[in-house]
Amino acid sequence: MKDYLVRGLVQSKNCRVFACTTQHLLETARQKHDLWPTASATLGRLMSATLMLGAMNKNHEKMTVTMNGGGSIGTLMACTHSDGKIKAFVGNPHVHYTYEDTGKLGVGLAVGNQGTLQVIKDMGLKEPFVGTVPIQTGEIGEDFSYYFMVSEQVPSVVSLGVLVDTTNEILSSGGFIIQLLPEASDEDISYIEDKMRNFPAVSALLNEGHTPEEILKMIFEDVEILDTQDLSFECDCSKDKMRNALMTVGKDEIQAMIDEDHGCEMTCQFCNSKYTFSEDELKSLLEDIQ
Repeated sequence: MKDYLVRGLVQSKNCRVFACTTQHLLETARQKHDLWPTASATLGRLMSATLMLGAMNKNHEKMTVTMNGGGSIGTLMACTHSDGKIKAFVGNPHVHYTYEDTGKLGVGLAVGNQGTLQVIKDMGLKEPFVGTVPIQTGEIGEDFSYYFMVSEQVPSVVSLGVLVDTTNEILSSGGFIIQLLPEASDEDISYIEDKMRNFPAVSALLNEGHTPEEILKMIFEDVEILDTQDLSFECDCSKDKMRNALMTVGKDEIQAMIDEDHGCEMTCQFCNSKYTFSEDELKSLLEDIQ
């Protein structure tokens, strides 16, 4: 199954819904960053949530989601232009915890809960929209649900999941979001709560071959699928962008690179691509600054 996202509406229950499968893009990220299983689960959940959050915006605005809960995984960051393309990284890719009672991957342990979840939406205005909330559990799904309630005043169910093989390969990844519309009734809320009470793990459903549409129809028989969007892990880094970044470090620092190392190598934090600048290229850069 290719990676894609669906957006839908359930008029009978006054809610809008999103669902996605992100197995292949997470596998790409795993290979680029050498992610260990819990780091894979963490980044997969973050990317699925960010892509669905991006699908809520129709103007392809740039969105950056950052989390740091004080845990050993460090900072998590994902960026998308709401076009189905995403790039992301974790501070420490070599993190692996499991919960003793369930044996499940310990995402909350890796992330921690002493920090914030921040969403920045650049809508082309003078100032971007910035929403920041305290991290609740570090499990990411609950944290996004809290973000929607506090920062956007939209009650939401956020279900995210990743299944990792014993070989570290990604077996499944994805999730769904249910958002209540303003006209939702107490009966609508009760229906969703009842459905969610014993609903299977989304990672298991995806691993069994269920599509995002089928998962939504398991919750709402009358869901109307409005559109779909292909998803991929793609980084927009380039040597020109790295050169522009180098120009910001200052003339003294660049001169030191020339004198001491006779060049430099820069690595993109989002995809681990490496860019080499020779001594002559640095000298040319120095001339442009002066």
